[in-house]
Amino acid sequence: METKVVLITGASAGIGLAAAIQLMNKGVRVYAASRRGGTPQKAQSGEGEIIHVQMDVNNEENIASVVAQILKENNRLDAVVCNAGNGIAGSIEDTSSEEVKYQFETNFFGAVKTIQACLPVFRAQGYGKIIATSSVAAIVPIPFQAFYSAGKSALLVFMQALAVEVKPFGIQCCAILPGDTKTEFTAARKYSKNSQLENSPYLKTMTKSVQIMERDEQNGMSADSVAKSIVNQLTKKRMDHTYVPGIQYQLICHLFNILPTGLRLWIVGKIYG
Repeated sequence: METKVVLITGASAGIGLAAAIQLMNKGVRVYAASRRGGTPQKAQSGEGEIIHVQMDVNNEENIASVVAQILKENNRLDAVVCNAGNGIAGSIEDTSSEEVKYQFETNFFGAVKTIQACLPVFRAQGYGKIIATSSVAAIVPIPFQAFYSAGKSALLVFMQALAVEVKPFGIQCCAILPGDTKTEFTAARKYSKNSQLENSPYLKTMTKSVQIMERDEQNGMSADSVAKSIVNQLTKKRMDHTYVPGIQYQLICHLFNILPTGLRLWIVGKIYG
C-alpha cells in the first residue's frame, strides 16, 4: 500500500475508528485524532498501528501541534481523512445564530482548518491525499436538519474547488458521501433550544421527521462498510473526486441531480414532512 502514514479526525468511534482499524490491518500507521483520545493499538501482524492523539479540529494551534508531531515521528504524512462531525436538529426558525455556528464549526471549518494545516506538508512532498466525509444530505436537503445539510454541501463544493487548486502539486481530493449509517452519531445528535419548546409551531413535524431519520440511521449501513470505501479510495492510485457508498444511495444522488427541483422537494416532503 502506498499510503503509510494517515491522520484521521473524529476517530474515537464510528466511521473514523473503523477506518483506522482497517488501515492499521493494512500496515498503516494511523494517527487517530479526537477530543477524548483512546488506547493505542497494534496490528496482529505487520507494522500497522493506531496512535490516538487528542486534537480539537476547532483549535488551529492544536491541529498544528499534532501535524508537527506526525512529521517529527515519521518525516512524512501521506493522507488526511477529515471525518469529525456533529449534528443539530430543529427548524430553521428555531435555530439561533450561535447554534448554526456550532454546527458549521466542526463539520465545515474543522475540516478546512485541518486541511490547511496539512497542505504545506503535501506540497513540500509533492504528493498527498485528502478525504473529507460529506453526506448524501449534501445532495438531498433534510428538513429540520437544514444546517447539517448545508454544512455538508459546503464541504462537498469546497473539496471540489480544492481539487482544482492543488492538482498541480500532486495532491488528490475525494469527498465521501455516506447515506444512513448506524453509529453513535444518532444518540449524540443535539437539538436547538427553541425547537424543544411546546409552543414551537414546528415541534410535531420536527419530532416526526427526526424520528424517521433516526430510524433510517439505525437500519442503515455499518460504519465498517463506509470505512471500507474510505480505505479503498486511499489505496487507489487515482482517487475519485466524489464517492457515494452503497448502490441505493448512488441511485438517490443521481436522481436528485437530474430531477426538477420542485419534484425533488416534493419527494423530500413526502419522506420527512
